[in-house]
Amino acid sequence: MPASLRGTHEQLNRMAGVSPSAKTFTPKQGQYLAFIHLYTRLHRRPPAEADMQEYFRVSPPSVHQMVRSLETAGLIKRLPRTARSIELLVDPKTLPELI
Repeated sequence: MPASLRGTHEQLNRMAGVSPSAKTFTPKQGQYLAFIHLYTRLHRRPPAEADMQEYFRVSPPSVHQMVRSLETAGLIKRLPRTARSIELLVDPKTLPELI
């Protein structure tokens, strides 16, 4: 999204009283976020990129690119050079059903 439109959306959200913490994400990002949330609840630790690769049947670079885009968008947080350090920064109630 161009920066000019992003600023407009942020301004409209503020005017409408929408919290900036109510972050939006694409359907594909939502699936990854839902997977991270459910995997973490089931296994009591976040998934490795290999776990996401296996579930979504995609290549390692595809998973890594998605994880980086989720982090850049402020949807997750990770610790550098630390395995299984993904932390969700979105309300789990806003996540879609995992397909």
